[in-house]
Amino acid sequence: MHFSIPDTEEVKEGSNSFTIYNIYINGVFHCKARYKQLRQFHDELRKEFGSLVLPEFPKKKLLALSPAEIEQRRVMLERYIQLVSQDPQIGNSVLFNSFLLTAQQESQVEEAERVTLDAFLMNGHKITISLMSTDQTEDVMEAVAQQIEIPDDYVHYFSLFLVKKEEDGDNSIVRRLQEFESPYLSLKAANKNAVHRIVLRKGYWDTSYDDDLLENKITMNLLYVQANSDIERQWILATKEQLNHLANLRKKGSKREFLRMARTLKYYGYIQFKPCLTDYPQPNTRVIVSAGQKELNFRVQVDGQVKEGSFKITRMRCWRITTIYPNSSDESQASKSQLELSFEYLMSRDSLQWISIISDQAMLMSMCLQNMVDELIMKKQGKKFKKPQDRLKLNKNGGPFKPISRELSYGVDPEDQSAITKAVDSMKKMGKSGHKPEETITENDAFEGIGDEDL
Repeated sequence: MHFSIPDTEEVKEGSNSFTIYNIYINGVFHCKARYKQLRQFHDELRKEFGSLVLPEFPKKKLLALSPAEIEQRRVMLERYIQLVSQDPQIGNSVLFNSFLLTAQQESQVEEAERVTLDAFLMNGHKITISLMSTDQTEDVMEAVAQQIEIPDDYVHYFSLFLVKKEEDGDNSIVRRLQEFESPYLSLKAANKNAVHRIVLRKGYWDTSYDDDLLENKITMNLLYVQANSDIERQWILATKEQLNHLANLRKKGSKREFLRMARTLKYYGYIQFKPCLTDYPQPNTRVIVSAGQKELNFRVQVDGQVKEGSFKITRMRCWRITTIYPNSSDESQASKSQLELSFEYLMSRDSLQWISIISDQAMLMSMCLQNMVDELIMKKQGKKFKKPQDRLKLNKNGGPFKPISRELSYGVDPEDQSAITKAVDSMKKMGKSGHKPEETITENDAFEGIGDEDL
């Protein structure tokens, strides 16, 4: 997850005024918080995780802050929450998730109430559930699963995604919904600017997990629906002959055979992003990027021909997200910033090269990379997907769930992945000059146990 506090607001309350810090997660606004709320959060973390060394928290000051001091505090708070979120023990804790969920609720001035929420399958089928407006993502995921009778063993093979309706009628994935948010509130906020839906898709990358889901009629149908959708929108590529054969299987209702064939097709199990720009093999090259099967796949047009290249996550040394602002004094252009995903790639044993992608889906690409890495570790450690019964309710009033087995602890087996050293998901703000960054990169030391000698 990438946290940022890109801006602040000055709010007046009677004769007093105070600063509000806007917290964004993975490039999307999540909540507002005052300094004293963040300070209280820091104090609670110290009580619960006393054995851990927390990063420096900006000190309280008695006098009013100048604009320069407010900016300095913003930078320090941003770095603080970035570092704290990257500690697995803290980032996966009930305290951390509850703070973010409560802050989201308070920011939208929402009281917990009984509401209905629509979730959709990839074929447009609607699933309506009743829930509390502040229910967390896993609560909603499990309610959707219960509604369509997904067996408990397979519930968390799937995830909820926020999907945007584009002007051309297509749908684009914005992000996977996280446990620290309320899907109802997130959807409500997103729909202020454009039409969005919550969509159920499989949440894993390794297609061998399909074998588990093929054993159950309901989960097999969900795979079938998604495969059909991905073929129709050409996320999965097939020849005319293959499409005809799939059509015959579809007509016969042979879903299992359909899926077995679909799994052999190019880009099965990938997410495809909107066309964007890359500097590889040369600057300003148009590219279609897809993520799946432990890689980012590039399709670029060079000399009138479409050429393909694959970048394995096990050869990515690190990656980062950068926000680039126009090099212009025209204030009307200031809001036209661009997101850039850059990764350092092991081209050969002694050759590392930075490759950049400019895309408004750069944050989603970064999260896909991290999810693939996490899944790779999970498989290496022999861990399984969690089940609904692994979560324990704290109270009977719809309060938060306490996780018994949470996300993975970071670590990696160097064998056959020796190129991985670190996973970096960070935002580096560029000044209007477009040259020196105002803020340093915050690194996720998920793989620091593997050094340069392993490359």
